[in-house]
Amino acid sequence: QVQLVESGGGLVQAGGSLRLSCAASGIIFVPYGMGWYRQAPGKQRELVASISSAGTITYAESVKGRATISRVNADNTVYLQLNSLIPEDTAVYYCTAAQDRDYWGKGTLVTVSS
Repeated sequence: QVQLVESGGGLVQAGGSLRLSCAASGIIFVPYGMGWYRQAPGKQRELVASISSAGTITYAESVKGRATISRVNADNTVYLQLNSLIPEDTAVYYCTAAQDRDYWGKGTLVTVSS
């Protein structure tokens, strides 16, 4: 059974930082491209950052310079460091694993207060 379990969300003041973690199980982690999406209230889900199996990284324009995605293959874990948080970053953040099919976690809520 494939599981992606996110953690690290919470309430943070604007200007603060958070590190989100996603622990994967039930898959052979290395070949999977990993990503973080988010969905704010009333908005569509959007890609925040992704990291391929080869380490190629992409970021949404809205988080460039403030976000860092990384993966530790030995731990089957992907991270998302978010700095200089703004209220517009408030959303549920989802971890994804993609290869022959996509898997999604249940999400972790990030709330940024002004």
